[in-house]
Amino acid sequence: MKSPIALMLSLALSSPLAVLAADAHDHGKPGPHKLELNAGKKWSTDEALRKAMSAIHASATQALPAAHSGKATAADYGAFGKSITAQITYMVENCKLDPKADEQLHLIVADLMNGVEAAEGKHGEKKRAMGVVKVAQAANAYGKHFDHVGWKAIQMPH
Repeated sequence: MKSPIALMLSLALSSPLAVLAADAHDHGKPGPHKLELNAGKKWSTDEALRKAMSAIHASATQALPAAHSGKATAADYGAFGKSITAQITYMVENCKLDPKADEQLHLIVADLMNGVEAAEGKHGEKKRAMGVVKVAQAANAYGKHFDHVGWKAIQMPH
């Protein structure tokens, strides 16, 4: 991922983050619309991506029980959103992937940002818990499509 995304991410306070993720790095050509493997194999990652995604995994794992039980507060959701946004920003500023892997990662980032928006209450108060779930689902999709040694899927509450 390149620094123009980081610049756009920092300037996008008034626009929806998911639109930014989809449009910020398109180089004038349409990107993929569905996550795919790399000819049947997982996409390669770099240290910055693995570090950010590990932190996102930890935040989602920690936030899920309270969100699922209805015990998470607005402050909890706000802190969760800030934590995930910080990791996305780090990823955008530091991750260097092959262009095709980068295109796939954009789908994950868009889902992460949609989850953050929901958790922060931008889709309505009742959707906050689903925002945490959306982040966890995006993290799990990352684990299925990107090579991250030791990655374990986040267990979803029933």
